[in-house]
Amino acid sequence: MTATQIRVRTGPVGAGKVRKPWTAGQIVLTVVGVAVSAVWVAPLAWALFTSLKSETEAVEVPPHWLPKVWTAQAWKAIFETGNITNWFVNSLVVSVCVTVIVLVVSALAGYGFARTEFRGKGALMGLVMAGLMVSPAVLGVPLFSTVQSMGMVDTYWGMILPQCAPAAMVYILYKFFQGIPRELEEAAFIDGAGRWRVFFTIIVPLSRPSLSAVGIFTFIASWNNFLWPYMVTNNPDLMTMPNGIATVMNSYGIQWAQLMAGGLMAGLPLIIVFVFFQRQIVSGVAHTGLAGQ
Repeated sequence: MTATQIRVRTGPVGAGKVRKPWTAGQIVLTVVGVAVSAVWVAPLAWALFTSLKSETEAVEVPPHWLPKVWTAQAWKAIFETGNITNWFVNSLVVSVCVTVIVLVVSALAGYGFARTEFRGKGALMGLVMAGLMVSPAVLGVPLFSTVQSMGMVDTYWGMILPQCAPAAMVYILYKFFQGIPRELEEAAFIDGAGRWRVFFTIIVPLSRPSLSAVGIFTFIASWNNFLWPYMVTNNPDLMTMPNGIATVMNSYGIQWAQLMAGGLMAGLPLIIVFVFFQRQIVSGVAHTGLAGQ
């Protein structure tokens, strides 16, 4: 056997394969995917280009995509004249606290409904599920009256606690816990483990995909929440990103370039969360069984 034959035979696997031509279905799916991606990316691109225009150019009619004169003046102005650093920190504090509390409450409640039997369980579960049918806007006035009577207006807790009634998250984890084999817990009970030890050493580790999904969904919802922080906070130093960005105005009206810059700043954490945790989101939804509901 010659050296040439040896090199040919020991070449990389698949090097000699000819790539098959695309089928009509693959072409159609690719075109649809590109079109849908363009629809989603277009607003982000418009916001980015607008933030790099001057305020005069941002309101020109007819509008145009690319700036005639590229400038970062809007980005400088929003940091110099606005309070965007405090807004960002406030949003982070509120969203992280809400996420932690919701994870603890929904995990305990979901496990309780899935594994324990007690009188009135069906009625209580129905009451929790009824929370899914009530719009948060409807509860705005009674929640504000309650928070005001407790002296929590213009405080972090006033923004955090009313967002910690996670009916949907309880249901997600309840469905997941129902799918965990009871034999695992029964074996631990036989070995002398108590209910709390079983929960923290067996149930929680097995629930990481669902807990990750619940945490990500809660964080995103809390970060984007505009109505409740707007109702309960009048102090500019306690405003969250959505509320703070809504105040980007002067005597001449809305500053569109600054507004777009602030919007991109507000959306950046959510983009990062999706890019780095999209696998956990998909895995969590798949493990909860919600995909087939």
